[in-house]
Amino acid sequence: MKLKIALAAERKAVEPVVESVMEVVREMQCAVGKESDIELALTEALANAVVHGAKEDPTKTVECIVACDEERGVLIVVRDPGPGFDPTAIPDCCHGENVYSNHGRGIFLINQLMDEVAFHNGGTEIHMIKH
Repeated sequence: MKLKIALAAERKAVEPVVESVMEVVREMQCAVGKESDIELALTEALANAVVHGAKEDPTKTVECIVACDEERGVLIVVRDPGPGFDPTAIPDCCHGENVYSNHGRGIFLINQLMDEVAFHNGGTEIHMIKH
């Protein structure tokens, strides 16, 4: 099963998309017992795409593609229209002054919650897999 959703690059658009995706994940039973991890990782990825990639410009679109398979799990791709970024250049949120920052933990959380995470197209796409 594959689902593709396009959302306007607004923070208020994130939650309804997450709810729609999670409804499908639960119905398809493609990651039983792991739904909370997927939900949080998806929320972080979409928020990053909206805020950092599309700069919260409602005329821009963020895409979310979900492929769900009982045996292989869930693949989620989030794509934004931004210039991209180098994920290796992100400061470690667990060290030094970064520990006290009120942001900068989204990608760390995604990496902790999902089984596989990869960035493509210069950082404008994140691919997340949960088995």
